[in-house]
Amino acid sequence: MAEKSFVGKLKRGLFMTHTEMIERVRDAFTPELGVDQSVLDALEESLLGADVGAEITVELMDSLEETIRRGEIRNIEDLTVRLKAEARELIPDRAMRTLDPSAEKPFVVLVVGVNGTGKTTSIAKLARLWKSENREVIVGAADTFRAAAIEQLQEWTDRVGVPLVRHKEGADPGAVAHDTVAAARSRGSDIVLIDTAGRLHNKGHLMAELAKIRRVVEKELPGAPHEVLLVLDGTTGQNGIAQAKAFLESAGVTGLIVTKLDGTAKGGVILSIMRDFEIPVYYVGVGEGMDDLIPFDPEAYLDSIFASEHPVAAS
Repeated sequence: MAEKSFVGKLKRGLFMTHTEMIERVRDAFTPELGVDQSVLDALEESLLGADVGAEITVELMDSLEETIRRGEIRNIEDLTVRLKAEARELIPDRAMRTLDPSAEKPFVVLVVGVNGTGKTTSIAKLARLWKSENREVIVGAADTFRAAAIEQLQEWTDRVGVPLVRHKEGADPGAVAHDTVAAARSRGSDIVLIDTAGRLHNKGHLMAELAKIRRVVEKELPGAPHEVLLVLDGTTGQNGIAQAKAFLESAGVTGLIVTKLDGTAKGGVILSIMRDFEIPVYYVGVGEGMDDLIPFDPEAYLDSIFASEHPVAAS
Protein backbone atom coordinates (compact mmCIF):
# COMPACT_ATOMS: atom_id res chain seq x y z
CA MET A 1 0.00 0.00 0.00
CA ALA A 2 2.83 2.41 0.88
CA GLU A 3 4.50 1.73 -2.48
CA LYS A 4 1.27 2.59 -4.31
CA SER A 5 1.05 5.79 -2.29
CA PHE A 6 4.57 6.77 -3.36
CA VAL A 7 3.75 6.11 -7.02
CA GLY A 8 0.56 8.13 -6.72
CA LYS A 9 2.45 11.09 -5.29
CA LEU A 10 4.99 10.92 -8.09
CA LYS A 11 2.28 10.89 -10.73
CA ARG A 12 0.49 13.83 -9.13
CA GLY A 13 3.78 15.72 -8.93
CA LEU A 14 4.44 15.20 -12.64
CA PHE A 15 0.89 15.93 -13.74
CA MET A 16 1.76 19.32 -15.23
CA THR A 17 4.75 17.91 -17.14
CA HIS A 18 2.48 15.25 -18.62
CA THR A 19 -0.31 17.68 -19.41
CA GLU A 20 1.94 20.18 -21.17
CA MET A 21 3.42 17.41 -23.27
CA ILE A 22 0.64 15.02 -24.19
CA GLU A 23 -2.24 17.49 -24.40
CA ARG A 24 -0.32 19.55 -26.96
CA VAL A 25 0.15 16.40 -29.01
CA ARG A 26 -3.54 15.48 -28.67
CA ASP A 27 -4.57 18.92 -29.85
CA ALA A 28 -2.56 18.42 -33.03
CA PHE A 29 -4.03 14.98 -33.76
CA THR A 30 -7.03 14.34 -36.02
CA PRO A 31 -8.32 10.81 -36.75
CA GLU A 32 -8.54 11.60 -40.46
CA LEU A 33 -4.86 12.52 -40.80
CA GLY A 34 -3.47 10.23 -38.10
CA VAL A 35 0.00 10.78 -36.70
CA ASP A 36 1.16 13.29 -39.30
CA GLN A 37 3.89 15.93 -39.34
CA SER A 38 1.88 18.38 -37.26
CA VAL A 39 1.64 15.79 -34.48
CA LEU A 40 5.36 15.11 -34.64
CA ASP A 41 6.12 18.84 -34.57
CA ALA A 42 3.94 19.23 -31.49
CA LEU A 43 5.66 16.30 -29.82
CA GLU A 44 9.11 17.68 -30.57
CA GLU A 45 8.16 21.07 -29.12
CA SER A 46 6.68 19.36 -26.08
CA LEU A 47 9.79 17.28 -25.40
CA LEU A 48 11.98 20.37 -25.61
CA GLY A 49 9.55 22.33 -23.44
CA ALA A 50 9.66 19.61 -20.79
CA ASP A 51 13.47 19.96 -20.75
CA VAL A 52 14.14 16.46 -22.02
CA GLY A 53 17.05 18.05 -23.88
CA ALA A 54 17.85 18.60 -27.55
CA GLU A 55 20.02 15.52 -28.09
CA ILE A 56 17.54 13.09 -26.53
CA THR A 57 14.66 14.77 -28.34
CA VAL A 58 16.37 14.22 -31.71
CA GLU A 59 17.03 10.57 -30.91
CA LEU A 60 13.44 9.97 -29.86
CA MET A 61 12.00 11.75 -32.87
CA ASP A 62 14.24 9.89 -35.33
CA SER A 63 13.20 6.56 -33.86
CA LEU A 64 9.50 7.44 -33.85
CA GLU A 65 9.57 8.66 -37.43
CA GLU A 66 11.09 5.36 -38.55
CA THR A 67 8.40 3.44 -36.66
CA ILE A 68 5.69 5.57 -38.29
CA ARG A 69 7.10 4.85 -41.75
CA ARG A 70 6.75 1.15 -40.98
CA GLY A 71 3.06 1.71 -40.20
CA GLU A 72 3.36 0.70 -36.55
CA ILE A 73 1.96 3.95 -35.09
CA ARG A 74 -1.59 4.92 -36.04
CA ASN A 75 -2.91 6.91 -33.08
CA ILE A 76 -1.88 8.77 -29.92
CA GLU A 77 -1.98 5.61 -27.82
CA ASP A 78 0.45 3.84 -30.16
CA LEU A 79 2.65 6.93 -30.15
CA THR A 80 2.88 7.28 -26.38
CA VAL A 81 3.48 3.58 -25.82
CA ARG A 82 6.34 3.65 -28.28
CA LEU A 83 7.66 6.92 -26.85
CA LYS A 84 7.82 5.46 -23.36
CA ALA A 85 9.59 2.33 -24.62
CA GLU A 86 12.16 4.39 -26.52
CA ALA A 87 12.77 6.65 -23.53
CA ARG A 88 13.29 3.62 -21.29
CA GLU A 89 15.96 2.33 -23.65
CA LEU A 90 17.90 5.56 -23.16
CA ILE A 91 18.34 5.05 -19.40
CA PRO A 92 21.58 3.18 -18.60
CA ASP A 93 21.35 0.32 -16.13
CA ARG A 94 23.73 2.17 -13.79
CA ALA A 95 21.17 4.94 -13.49
CA MET A 96 18.50 2.47 -12.34
CA ARG A 97 20.23 1.72 -9.04
CA THR A 98 18.48 2.24 -5.72
CA LEU A 99 20.07 3.51 -2.53
CA ASP A 100 20.76 0.92 0.18
CA PRO A 101 21.55 2.65 3.51
CA SER A 102 22.22 -0.70 5.16
CA ALA A 103 25.24 -1.40 2.96
CA GLU A 104 27.65 0.02 5.57
CA LYS A 105 27.50 1.06 9.21
CA PRO A 106 27.63 3.92 9.67
CA PHE A 107 26.42 4.74 6.18
CA VAL A 108 27.77 8.20 5.42
CA VAL A 109 25.89 10.50 3.03
CA LEU A 110 27.27 13.88 1.98
CA VAL A 111 24.58 16.24 0.67
CA VAL A 112 25.61 18.98 -1.77
CA GLY A 113 23.86 21.57 -3.88
CA VAL A 114 23.37 25.26 -4.56
CA ASN A 115 21.32 27.58 -2.38
CA GLY A 116 17.57 27.44 -2.77
CA THR A 117 17.21 23.87 -4.00
CA GLY A 118 15.62 22.58 -0.80
CA LYS A 119 18.78 20.87 0.40
CA THR A 120 18.29 21.44 4.14
CA THR A 121 14.66 20.36 4.16
CA SER A 122 15.54 17.33 2.03
CA ILE A 123 18.07 16.29 4.68
CA ALA A 124 15.40 16.57 7.35
CA LYS A 125 12.94 14.56 5.27
CA LEU A 126 15.55 11.86 4.60
CA ALA A 127 16.35 11.69 8.30
CA ARG A 128 12.66 11.30 9.08
CA LEU A 129 12.20 8.63 6.42
CA TRP A 130 15.12 6.56 7.65
CA LYS A 131 14.21 7.05 11.29
CA SER A 132 10.75 5.68 10.48
CA GLU A 133 12.56 2.54 9.30
CA ASN A 134 14.08 2.18 12.79
CA ARG A 135 17.51 3.42 11.75
CA GLU A 136 19.62 5.58 14.05
CA VAL A 137 20.40 8.79 12.16
CA ILE A 138 22.83 11.60 13.03
CA VAL A 139 23.16 14.88 11.11
CA GLY A 140 26.18 17.16 10.74
CA ALA A 141 25.81 20.90 10.14
CA ALA A 142 28.84 21.51 7.93
CA ASP A 143 27.28 24.65 6.43
CA THR A 144 29.15 26.91 8.82
CA PHE A 145 29.21 30.03 6.66
CA ARG A 146 25.79 31.21 7.83
CA ALA A 147 24.53 31.02 11.39
CA ALA A 148 20.99 30.93 10.00
CA ALA A 149 21.79 27.70 8.16
CA ILE A 150 22.89 26.00 11.37
CA GLU A 151 19.83 27.21 13.24
CA GLN A 152 17.54 26.09 10.44
CA LEU A 153 19.01 22.61 10.49
CA GLN A 154 18.78 22.54 14.30
CA GLU A 155 15.10 23.38 14.07
CA TRP A 156 14.50 20.62 11.53
CA THR A 157 16.45 17.95 13.40
CA ASP A 158 14.67 18.86 16.65
CA ARG A 159 11.37 18.42 14.85
CA VAL A 160 12.42 15.06 13.41
CA GLY A 161 14.02 13.93 16.67
CA VAL A 162 17.55 13.15 15.52
CA PRO A 163 20.83 14.49 16.97
CA LEU A 164 22.77 17.30 15.28
CA VAL A 165 26.52 17.86 15.44
CA ARG A 166 27.23 21.57 15.08
CA HIS A 167 30.05 24.05 15.58
CA LYS A 168 30.01 27.84 15.70
CA GLU A 169 29.47 29.99 12.63
CA GLY A 170 32.68 30.24 10.64
CA ALA A 171 34.11 26.93 11.92
CA ASP A 172 35.94 24.58 9.59
CA PRO A 173 33.32 22.53 7.71
CA GLY A 174 35.79 19.64 7.54
CA ALA A 175 36.01 19.61 11.33
CA VAL A 176 32.23 19.36 11.60
CA ALA A 177 32.19 16.49 9.12
CA HIS A 178 34.96 14.71 11.04
CA ASP A 179 33.19 15.11 14.38
CA THR A 180 29.88 13.92 12.96
CA VAL A 181 31.37 10.69 11.63
CA ALA A 182 33.32 10.17 14.85
CA ALA A 183 30.15 10.67 16.90
CA ALA A 184 28.28 8.20 14.71
CA ARG A 185 30.94 5.57 15.22
CA SER A 186 30.98 6.03 18.98
CA ARG A 187 27.18 5.96 19.26
CA GLY A 188 26.67 3.09 16.88
CA SER A 189 24.54 5.17 14.52
CA ASP A 190 23.31 3.61 11.30
CA ILE A 191 23.34 6.68 9.05
CA VAL A 192 25.25 9.96 8.88
CA LEU A 193 23.83 12.88 6.90
CA ILE A 194 26.22 15.80 6.42
CA ASP A 195 24.89 19.13 5.21
CA THR A 196 27.23 21.42 3.27
CA ALA A 197 27.07 25.10 2.39
CA GLY A 198 25.05 25.99 -0.68
CA ARG A 199 27.62 26.12 -3.44
CA LEU A 200 27.44 28.13 -6.60
CA HIS A 201 28.48 25.58 -9.20
CA ASN A 202 30.73 28.09 -10.98
CA LYS A 203 32.82 28.97 -7.91
CA GLY A 204 35.99 26.90 -7.97
CA HIS A 205 37.16 27.64 -4.45
CA LEU A 206 33.87 26.54 -2.95
CA MET A 207 34.03 23.31 -4.92
CA ALA A 208 37.54 22.76 -3.55
CA GLU A 209 36.08 23.03 -0.05
CA LEU A 210 33.71 20.18 -0.87
CA ALA A 211 36.63 18.05 -2.02
CA LYS A 212 38.35 18.77 1.31
CA ILE A 213 35.29 17.61 3.26
CA ARG A 214 35.32 14.38 1.29
CA ARG A 215 38.97 13.77 2.17
CA VAL A 216 38.37 14.45 5.86
CA VAL A 217 35.44 12.04 5.99
CA GLU A 218 37.37 9.32 4.20
CA LYS A 219 40.30 9.70 6.58
CA GLU A 220 38.01 9.24 9.58
CA LEU A 221 36.15 6.32 7.98
CA PRO A 222 37.84 4.62 5.01
CA GLY A 223 35.42 4.14 2.14
CA ALA A 224 33.23 7.05 3.22
CA PRO A 225 31.30 8.95 2.10
CA HIS A 226 29.32 6.05 0.71
CA GLU A 227 27.01 8.35 -1.23
CA VAL A 228 27.27 11.97 -2.34
CA LEU A 229 23.78 13.25 -3.10
CA LEU A 230 23.22 16.34 -5.20
CA VAL A 231 19.98 18.20 -4.55
CA LEU A 232 18.61 19.78 -7.73
CA ASP A 233 15.62 22.06 -8.10
CA GLY A 234 13.37 20.39 -10.66
CA THR A 235 12.04 23.73 -11.88
CA THR A 236 15.44 24.88 -13.17
CA GLY A 237 15.32 22.53 -16.14
CA GLN A 238 18.47 22.41 -18.25
CA ASN A 239 20.35 24.62 -15.79
CA GLY A 240 20.33 21.54 -13.60
CA ILE A 241 22.49 19.80 -16.21
CA ALA A 242 25.25 22.37 -15.73
CA GLN A 243 25.01 22.00 -11.95
CA ALA A 244 25.15 18.22 -12.14
CA LYS A 245 28.22 18.31 -14.38
CA ALA A 246 30.10 20.68 -12.07
CA PHE A 247 29.30 18.72 -8.92
CA LEU A 248 30.14 15.41 -10.56
CA GLU A 249 33.60 16.72 -11.38
CA SER A 250 34.33 18.28 -7.99
CA ALA A 251 32.33 16.35 -5.43
CA GLY A 252 32.03 12.86 -6.93
CA VAL A 253 28.23 12.89 -6.95
CA THR A 254 26.75 9.38 -6.90
CA GLY A 255 23.04 10.13 -6.92
CA LEU A 256 20.39 12.83 -7.04
CA ILE A 257 17.51 14.24 -5.08
CA VAL A 258 15.25 16.27 -7.38
CA THR A 259 12.98 18.67 -5.52
CA LYS A 260 9.96 20.81 -6.42
CA LEU A 261 8.63 18.43 -9.07
CA ASP A 262 5.09 19.30 -8.09
CA GLY A 263 3.71 22.03 -10.30
CA THR A 264 6.53 22.09 -12.85
CA ALA A 265 6.34 21.35 -16.56
CA LYS A 266 10.08 20.66 -16.73
CA GLY A 267 10.17 17.14 -15.28
CA GLY A 268 11.80 15.78 -18.43
CA VAL A 269 15.17 16.98 -17.14
CA ILE A 270 15.35 13.83 -15.00
CA LEU A 271 15.53 11.68 -18.12
CA SER A 272 18.27 13.91 -19.51
CA ILE A 273 20.38 13.71 -16.34
CA MET A 274 20.04 9.94 -15.95
CA ARG A 275 21.01 9.40 -19.57
CA ASP A 276 23.85 11.94 -19.77
CA PHE A 277 25.57 11.24 -16.45
CA GLU A 278 24.54 7.62 -15.79
CA ILE A 279 23.68 8.37 -12.17
CA PRO A 280 20.44 7.46 -10.45
CA VAL A 281 17.77 9.71 -9.04
CA TYR A 282 17.19 8.27 -5.58
CA TYR A 283 14.48 10.57 -4.25
CA VAL A 284 12.15 13.27 -5.54
CA GLY A 285 10.32 16.02 -3.73
CA VAL A 286 6.67 16.34 -4.72
CA GLY A 287 5.40 18.73 -2.05
CA GLU A 288 6.24 20.63 1.10
CA GLY A 289 5.06 18.02 3.59
CA MET A 290 7.50 15.86 5.56
CA ASP A 291 6.20 12.79 3.72
CA ASP A 292 6.63 14.37 0.30
CA LEU A 293 10.21 13.23 -0.31
CA ILE A 294 9.69 9.86 -1.92
CA PRO A 295 11.86 7.09 -3.40
CA PHE A 296 12.15 7.55 -7.15
CA ASP A 297 10.65 4.88 -9.39
CA PRO A 298 11.93 5.17 -13.00
CA GLU A 299 9.09 3.10 -14.45
CA ALA A 300 6.44 5.15 -12.66
CA TYR A 301 8.25 8.29 -13.80
CA LEU A 302 8.04 7.27 -17.47
CA ASP A 303 4.38 6.32 -17.03
CA SER A 304 3.65 9.66 -15.42
CA ILE A 305 5.09 11.63 -18.31
CA PHE A 306 4.31 9.58 -21.39
CA ALA A 307 1.04 7.75 -20.70
CA SER A 308 -1.63 8.75 -23.23
CA GLU A 309 -4.02 9.37 -20.33
CA HIS A 310 -2.45 10.53 -17.09
CA PRO A 311 -3.31 7.96 -14.38
CA VAL A 312 -4.23 10.68 -11.87
CA ALA A 313 -6.53 12.48 -14.27
CA ALA A 314 -8.11 9.21 -15.40
CA SER A 315 -8.88 8.06 -11.86
